[in-house]
Amino acid sequence: MELQVVAKKENPLLKRVEVTFKAVHKAEPTPTRDAIRSELAKQLKASKDVVVVDRSVSSFGRYETRGYAKIYQSKEEALSVERSHILVRNKLKEAEVKEKKEGEKAEKPAKAEKPAPKAEGKPEAPKAEAKAEHKEEKPAAKEEKKAAEKHEEKKEAKPEAKKAEPKKKEGK
Repeated sequence: MELQVVAKKENPLLKRVEVTFKAVHKAEPTPTRDAIRSELAKQLKASKDVVVVDRSVSSFGRYETRGYAKIYQSKEEALSVERSHILVRNKLKEAEVKEKKEGEKAEKPAKAEKPAPKAEGKPEAPKAEAKAEHKEEKPAAKEEKKAAEKHEEKKEAKPEAKKAEPKKKEGK
């Protein structure tokens, strides 16, 4: 991999040097962030700990990767100025794992365990028995009765419609 520094800019306020680079990698895969950091450190005579690759983008069908990196004066400066997810990508900082609070852990199981719907006038039975009873005896609500009546009407209407159609065809 050949690494070329396209633009170099000093930033004294943040105590860093900002670099735009181009890496040519023929017959090789896209270089890793770690490989780019080490190559930039060699070229700019700095330690690998102070080099932070912000982004690297490779074009489809080309053997080159363009990117933007920052070289700080010290590792402490890099840690104080740079965004945390970029530091994690460059392996300068460990990823923070969010720990769940004890209260949240207790709430989730309570939400997951919902009581089964109770049948009217029957004592609560174990879940397996309750499901079996629920399947055998299903109390029909008003809406269910109406839906059942409509379904029966449709069944009755279909045979009449089928009988009517052949008569029309015979007339033609």
